[in-house]
Amino acid sequence: MTLKLYFLRHGQTARSRDNVFCGAIDPELTPEGLEMAKAFATFYSSTLWETIFSSPMQRTINTAQFLSDELGIKPELRDGLKEISYGKWEGQTIETVSREYHDDYIRWKADPAWYPPTEGELAVAIAARAMLVIEEIKQRYPTGNVLIVSHKATIRITLCTLLGIDVGRFRYRLGCPVASVSIVEFGTNGPLLHALGDRTHLDEHLRNLPGT
Repeated sequence: MTLKLYFLRHGQTARSRDNVFCGAIDPELTPEGLEMAKAFATFYSSTLWETIFSSPMQRTINTAQFLSDELGIKPELRDGLKEISYGKWEGQTIETVSREYHDDYIRWKADPAWYPPTEGELAVAIAARAMLVIEEIKQRYPTGNVLIVSHKATIRITLCTLLGIDVGRFRYRLGCPVASVSIVEFGTNGPLLHALGDRTHLDEHLRNLPGT
């Protein structure tokens, strides 16, 4: 038996729905976001889980809660799984950021690994903190299924790091819509991606919501 990591992005928030920068700020799930979390729990409740790890943000904790309650597994919270900090861009639209922080925005779009949002966080720094959590999990759970509930940028950056993809390309190589699951298995040849941004556990109306 091998170790499989299930990376679950949190359910919809008003910020993800409206497509604004949201990292350090911590909105609640929308009613639709709660539906997404329930749907995930229902679909995956029969999976044999070793444990659940989660970012300590309320949107991730609330996403994990339905499965956590059903299984009686308390999520282990790790700061390393938090979302990227967008600094001065938090809560702003792309149009506003492009106008008010134009040079920083252009540099960040070109290579977010080494150019952060204004007063925000580098992708390489996120990779470093997230991989500490991954290594902890691998040491403690060499086999079985582990759920990791995290955020859009953090999941994509972590997947890039695991799969040998340039972290500076995380925004352009991997999709991660709200409430999607990406699965990585650790075998003899290293990490193998089994699923990316999968949302088959959601009803069609949830999959087709705008701005997710």
